[in-house]
Amino acid sequence: MTAQVLLLDFGSVISKSLFETLEDIEATFGLEPGTLGWSGPLAGRDDALWQSMQRDEISERDYWYRRAAELSEQVGETLTIKDIIRRSRGQDVNSVIRPEAVAAVQTAKAAGRTTAVFTNEMQLFYGADVIEQLDLLNHMDHLFDATTTKILKPDPRAYEMVCAGLGITPSQIVFVDDQSRNITGAKASGMLAVKFDINTPRACFNQALTLLGIPTLDESVA
Repeated sequence: MTAQVLLLDFGSVISKSLFETLEDIEATFGLEPGTLGWSGPLAGRDDALWQSMQRDEISERDYWYRRAAELSEQVGETLTIKDIIRRSRGQDVNSVIRPEAVAAVQTAKAAGRTTAVFTNEMQLFYGADVIEQLDLLNHMDHLFDATTTKILKPDPRAYEMVCAGLGITPSQIVFVDDQSRNITGAKASGMLAVKFDINTPRACFNQALTLLGIPTLDESVA
């Protein structure tokens, strides 16, 4: 049976990661360029704390809580990740949405596929008012956010909840996420899955569209 749902993580997949906008964070808080050593999965750089997370020694939330604590100490004020995102990204929250994500969602919907977001931290890190301003989300069919469900990926129950909410079997879903543990959980549940690489976003979305059996972004342009 052909996959019917494009299911996307939000942070790093739909929106650019904080690693990609690190210069904006440094400028916002009056730090010299290169002060913050947060590189995450960016090619050619080393982030020991990120690697610790990849080894499941800490959670993704723990990673960002620690980064927020580090920045708080450097600037002399208590900051949450939500504070950092809001202040560094300003009023135009749509400016950090990947154009490739917009194009992939539009392509999927034009082909009659369902589109949905499946995230661990959306309201926690961004806030409900910011979510309401995101144009792309207004065009997507479903939002599953662990901030409200309290069940985090890669807990098997999180994937079961999504399938129940969509009313379909896991094999009909193509899930895209930047975290290996979440991809492993998706595959274990029976979903098709694409590991997102922030260094090659277009190729990752093309892979997802291919699994949905519809034209890729390159084919759509052609």
